[in-house]
Amino acid sequence: MPKSVLVLLAEGFEEVEAITPIDYLRRVGIQISSAALGKELAVTGSHAIQLAADTSLPKLLEEGRLNPSAWDGVIVPGGLPGADNLAASKETGNFLKEMAQEGKLVAAICASPARVLSPLGLLEGRKFTCYPGEEEKVPAKDGWKKDRVVIDGNIITSQGAGTAGEFACAVIENLLGGGEGKKLAAKVLLA
Repeated sequence: MPKSVLVLLAEGFEEVEAITPIDYLRRVGIQISSAALGKELAVTGSHAIQLAADTSLPKLLEEGRLNPSAWDGVIVPGGLPGADNLAASKETGNFLKEMAQEGKLVAAICASPARVLSPLGLLEGRKFTCYPGEEEKVPAKDGWKKDRVVIDGNIITSQGAGTAGEFACAVIENLLGGGEGKKLAAKVLLA
């Protein structure tokens, strides 16, 4: 059965950090769905690019699919105010905590590790990275690394739009193993 991943989209998301993982994961056969934070499927990114989400958090809740049993992983793009909008969503917070508790993959990039994962306690005792300067918002700063992508168990974090390809390949490797992330990186000339 193919792996399934949910990408969370809120108004003001960083477009590259959402679209690159969606594209790369689909290339390797991972079933990936994007979900708008609100009921409207059209979500505008931080650079005025509009994306039509596949579904919405309210619809997933209604269908009983906003729970760890429905997904192998979740991706949380950064961007502002996107990361802050996700952080303000009770449904998003509950879902991310449940995913982490179940040992499912939680991947966040740019401002989202600091603004979304940290307030939920998901970075405590973990190594992580984020957009430079955002680590100042994280109480557990001692876990911050300058690396472009940091993997600590089921938590993957990355620095920003320029690292989105590496981030997506790390997610692929985590879910599929067997060097699949490196294979895709070579195919798209990332490596």
